[in-house]
Amino acid sequence: MINSSLKQFSQMLAKKEISSVELTQVFLNRIDSLNPNINAYIALDHAKTLAQAKAADARIAAGNVAPLTGIPIAQKDIFCAKGWQTTCGSKMLANFIAPYDAHVITQFDNVGAVNLGKTNMDEFAMGSSNETSYFGSVKNPWDFDRVPGGSSGGSAAAVAARLCAAATGTDTGGSIRQPASLCGFTGLKPTYGVVSRYGMIAFASSLDQAGPMAKSAEDCALMMNVMAGFDERDSTSLNREKEDYTRDLNKPLAGLKIGLPKEYFAEGLDASVGKVVMDAIAEYKKLGATIVDISLPNTGLSIPVYYVLAPAEASSNLSRYDGVRYGHRAAEYTDLNDMYSKTRAEGFGAEVKRRILIGTYVLSAGYYDAYYLKAQQIRRLIAQDFVEAFKQCDVIMGPAAPSTAFKAGEKVDDPVAMYLQDIYTISTNLAGLPGMSVPAGFSNGLPVGLQIIGNYFDEARMLNVAHQYQQVTDWHVQMPEGLA
Repeated sequence: MINSSLKQFSQMLAKKEISSVELTQVFLNRIDSLNPNINAYIALDHAKTLAQAKAADARIAAGNVAPLTGIPIAQKDIFCAKGWQTTCGSKMLANFIAPYDAHVITQFDNVGAVNLGKTNMDEFAMGSSNETSYFGSVKNPWDFDRVPGGSSGGSAAAVAARLCAAATGTDTGGSIRQPASLCGFTGLKPTYGVVSRYGMIAFASSLDQAGPMAKSAEDCALMMNVMAGFDERDSTSLNREKEDYTRDLNKPLAGLKIGLPKEYFAEGLDASVGKVVMDAIAEYKKLGATIVDISLPNTGLSIPVYYVLAPAEASSNLSRYDGVRYGHRAAEYTDLNDMYSKTRAEGFGAEVKRRILIGTYVLSAGYYDAYYLKAQQIRRLIAQDFVEAFKQCDVIMGPAAPSTAFKAGEKVDDPVAMYLQDIYTISTNLAGLPGMSVPAGFSNGLPVGLQIIGNYFDEARMLNVAHQYQQVTDWHVQMPEGLA
């Protein structure tokens, strides 16, 4: 039952084959059993979760039903949820109880979904392995010696180990797609502005975007129907008509033009990962798609551009954590400046401090034009590359990550090697485009993700492209051995 789709869960609940309380308890039991080893969840509150499930059962009995009513969803601990511990994976917020709900949380509450708990993550979403969390590393369910990816590693592990029906994540430079690839499930980063950032603790405001993490494209489409929508409290939220992201799932792919960027298949890509991706492309040919060779010439600049712009925004966003209003405060200090210094020294981990320092440096007088302004100019060139590419193709495909899941500790002391994990995902964030990772096979027993990139607001087409592939393959329903 734990391998059922969201649609199947919904049908079971509607037919009274199982209640929301019973379904939720199934997942809570799995969490109690497996989470001590995997460390996917930071905060759990069984009483609160079961109360929501009971309320969902009452809604179902009254006929007030939506597709996700009564279904248990894990929430990344970057989303404020009223009355829930909300830490962002940091000591700075270790004891923070959110006084309000993020827009995403409200959207799920409105349809009667059940909040299973808050999932572990890299501290303030800064990392590609979920090793920077104050609450400890998350294990990859496919191999406990390996990382699940980051920063949404807790949500990734929870989906892969079936510790939830689905989960939410956020993607600033690949933090939904890279863990989706490493853990073998479907993850979607929507077009920037489609999902409100209100109540989502900020890392880099011009890049952060929330999205669904689930077993299949169809599941992601159902979650997008809930998550997407205008929110006037977020100045970057786009006021668009509500979409049904499931509407095109069953369209045939005959005539689809798939662009393959030569830059995504060059040096740095593990050969076995490349083979899995090309095998998936061959499957698309059988489905009627045609392949177009394209170029994204500024792809190689995406990492340096990102690591100027994202830290700059982070240094600004994280200045609010000063020990005055909320969060951690140093126990002993001599004056206000000493309190600031000690609070931030104690509250932030090494990676967060590194990015704050870089960001403050590139924004400082004398360096702004040389670094920050130049990075913004190159960002425009990266976005223009995609504009030109989409004149030749409908979607772009390639690897979501350059390798399979690496060993825990393998890259933690080499920031550059860690940053290169996002080489194929960062450019879509810089351009504000939607991207997703779909399970495409295995290399040495570890999952490999196929990345699909669409044009702005083309999520429905991308979900159709992914869904049709998942109708003829079964990679998305495979589970880690021993966890069934």
